[in-house]
Amino acid sequence: MNMSQGQLATASTNEQVNIQPSNRFEQFFLHLELIAALVSGLFILIGWLFSKWDNHTYSITFYLLAFIIGGFAKTKEGIEETIKNKDLNVEMLMVFAAIGSAIIGYWAEGAMLIFIFAVSGALETYTNNKSQKEISTLLSIQPETAVRIVNGQETTIPVFELKVGDQILIKPGERIPSDGVIIQGSTTIDESTISGESLPITKGEAEEIFAGTINLNGAITAQVTKPSNETVFQKIIELVQTAQSEKSPSQLFIERFEGAYVKIVLLVVLIMMFLPHFLLDWSWNVTFYRAMILLVVASPCALVASIMPATLSAISNGARRGILFKGGVHLESLSHVKAIAFDKTGTLTKGKPEVTDMIVQPNLNKSELLRTIASIENRSNHPLAIAIVNYWKSNYQDNLIHPDKIEDIPGKGIKAWFHNKEWLIGNKEFVGQQEAEQFENGVSLSLESCGKTVVYVKGSEGIVAAIGLQDIVRPETKKSLMVLQNEGIHTVMITGDSKNTAKNIAAQANINEYIAECMPETKVETIKKIKEHYGIVAMVGDGVNDAPALATAHVGIAMGEGSDVAMETADVVLMKNDLSRIAEAIRLSKKMNRIIKQNIIFSLSVIMLLIASNFLQFLNLPLGVIGHEGSTILVILNSLRCLRSID
Repeated sequence: MNMSQGQLATASTNEQVNIQPSNRFEQFFLHLELIAALVSGLFILIGWLFSKWDNHTYSITFYLLAFIIGGFAKTKEGIEETIKNKDLNVEMLMVFAAIGSAIIGYWAEGAMLIFIFAVSGALETYTNNKSQKEISTLLSIQPETAVRIVNGQETTIPVFELKVGDQILIKPGERIPSDGVIIQGSTTIDESTISGESLPITKGEAEEIFAGTINLNGAITAQVTKPSNETVFQKIIELVQTAQSEKSPSQLFIERFEGAYVKIVLLVVLIMMFLPHFLLDWSWNVTFYRAMILLVVASPCALVASIMPATLSAISNGARRGILFKGGVHLESLSHVKAIAFDKTGTLTKGKPEVTDMIVQPNLNKSELLRTIASIENRSNHPLAIAIVNYWKSNYQDNLIHPDKIEDIPGKGIKAWFHNKEWLIGNKEFVGQQEAEQFENGVSLSLESCGKTVVYVKGSEGIVAAIGLQDIVRPETKKSLMVLQNEGIHTVMITGDSKNTAKNIAAQANINEYIAECMPETKVETIKKIKEHYGIVAMVGDGVNDAPALATAHVGIAMGEGSDVAMETADVVLMKNDLSRIAEAIRLSKKMNRIIKQNIIFSLSVIMLLIASNFLQFLNLPLGVIGHEGSTILVILNSLRCLRSID
């Protein structure tokens, strides 16, 4: 059913009116923890004012309200986690400390402890919500309907009803509902949600489009190539969700450490409630007061918050740039990589052959001869033939001509006739080994020694041309590898190609080392040897044959345009086939690890300083609360730096 622009505008307005209150309601609950903390702070202020007016009943009432409102969320979380894990946690330490402060008459300090703990909890929740923003954004822009064309009729249907082979209409300004191939029309597409690339890309017939991207300026018809649950867009969502739920080794260690540490703190606090009274002649009031301060300052809140917020922030930052980590463990490991092995085809190179040389007999017209060759090759779907035709189209505007007759000989070449003249285009054996070698000697041809594939052209007067083709190194490859080498990373190319080809590509890419003639199983053995020599090793690949090597490396990195198997096996996926993203990922990993180290050192230093000050009786409860909870807030704020640009 088609709608006029006026109807569409009305529908859009109605949709906004219906959605807005729901969003406000959701926003309120998103910030409920922070609102509760602020209300708690307000009640503390009112309680403090009443205490100044010597109205202790009202003062304690408002402090008690501050306890309940500010501490509800964290107390509930602490009790649930304790029951679930059958182990005490930081939240319970804070509850005990606040109750202990109230017992000895320090209502204001106990309420302040709850308030600052609630603020730090709200800040941590904000960090987690911020890290989920990329997922929320992706989910919110995921198209729900598509316009399917059947026998010329347009029907709007839910996206999940689309099947492979369906034809869909995508109008200007609409989000593309499914992965597909353009079969009619051309347009400019914003693919930033998929690749992280901000510049729009112009696409025409036979080119791929992806779900969730925006069709900017042209109406196109496309054929669906994947079900809605298998699109690249859906895989991004699944990968980021998996990454955010998986914990790094550091985080797992801190969580194991937390349970034992809490028990030790409680035991030490219990001892301190009695021992100083007998050993140091402290009064019972002072002894209990110092024990409560110890309970506050020895709690590892800042230490526990040192890792997860930073990890989640870094994962979100990477997702925004088109770098998808499948877990914190891989993000953490990436900064320790000492060597990176690269597949050649489709990774260092474009993955498609291109014409690099065309040697023609001196007395012939090159453009006319190339037109004849391209006209013949235009009838073949062989990659080399397509490369030759593309070379013609990029250099000349004349129309191709139609051969009288064509015969394709698989594995050898193609035979064609123009005006009763026979043409042969193919390898040496097909056109004649001896004639090909004579032609090479005559023009001093040495393309094969450079690792290039040579196609010979034979006319009625013999061999008239030789065309050199090669899989071209990506424009960004050399610069990307240089950046990695400047970081002290050894680069290795692993390829199944011949030594000549590998040597030539390695020279163009400026790679440190190359290993040629590798089968998939040889790649695995090669990765193992590199690991023995360099330690932590990453592998970058895009094909099915790279999957075993990707799994063998400490960190497997897949190119986003590669095979599904490679993407499934890898630990990191580059949604845009841009090698410069690897250096970005490593810098992001180093930044995250650096921030985590800062957090851990800072939090431990604060805890030790506060404990020592308490034993020396320099520290009172309010300063203990501010020092302890303040350090937690600073640690979380420091972790948020991982959301910013990569240094």
